[in-house]
Amino acid sequence: MVLSMDRWVGKVAIVTGASSGIGEAIAERLAEQGMKVVGVARRKDRLDALAQKTSGKKGKLYPMQGDVSKEGDILKVFKWTRDNLGPVHVLVNNAGVGCKSAIEDGKTEDWLQTININVVALCMGMREALKDMKEHNIDGHIFNINSIAGHYVLNYPRIEIYTATKHAVTALTESMRKQMAVQISKVRFTSISPGLTDTEMIEDAKKLNLIKDTSPVLYPEDIADAVEYALSTPPHVQVHEIMIRPTGDAL
Repeated sequence: MVLSMDRWVGKVAIVTGASSGIGEAIAERLAEQGMKVVGVARRKDRLDALAQKTSGKKGKLYPMQGDVSKEGDILKVFKWTRDNLGPVHVLVNNAGVGCKSAIEDGKTEDWLQTININVVALCMGMREALKDMKEHNIDGHIFNINSIAGHYVLNYPRIEIYTATKHAVTALTESMRKQMAVQISKVRFTSISPGLTDTEMIEDAKKLNLIKDTSPVLYPEDIADAVEYALSTPPHVQVHEIMIRPTGDAL
C-alpha cells in the first residue's frame, strides 16, 4: 500500500476546535501538507497566531471564529468556506468538552452543553460536509475525534455524561460508514480514539485529581499523525477506527 497525501494538496479542510491541543496540531499538519485549512474556534486570537505560525507552509490556514454549540455559527463557517475556498473535502470534528456534572448531583444545563457540543455539533458538521461532497461528487473524508471512553466505561468518577457522548460518536461513525456503503458513496469515515492526551482537558482532570501528574500521556502531534495516516491511504482503503494509547497506560 502506497501512502501519499498528494491528492489532498490544494483541497479544502475544516477543523473545529483548532485553537489548541489536538485540533491545533491537526490544522497545522494539514496546512503543512498543502491543504487549505479553515480553523474554527471561539478564541480568534489563538487562531490568528496559528495562521501566522503556518504562514509560508505548503498550504494555508484560514482562521474563523465560531462556536460549534450554535448552529448558526456552523452554517456560517460552511457558507464562508464554500464562497471563498470551494466545497469541503475533509472535515475534522474535533471540538469537544468534558463534563464535571455527575448523574446523582449534576446540573441539567451542564449535561445539555456536553451533549450539544460532543454529539449534536458533530452531527451538524457531518451533515453540512456531506452536502458539499454529494453536490460536487467529492470522495471526501470525515474524521470524528473520539476517545477510548467511547468504547468502554473508564473507572473514573463524574464522567458518565462525557462517556455517553463518546459512545454516541462511536455509534454515529459506524452508522455513517454503513450509510455510505448502502448509497455506494466513497466518502470515508474515521473515528480516532486517543487515550490520555496532553491538552487543556487533561489539565482540568488533574485539578480534579482524576489523573496523576505521572500518568503516561500522548501528545497532540500523535493524533495529527493518525489523521495524516488515514488520509494518506489509497481511496479504496477505509481506516475506520484508530485507537491510540500512551505506552505504559494500564487503563
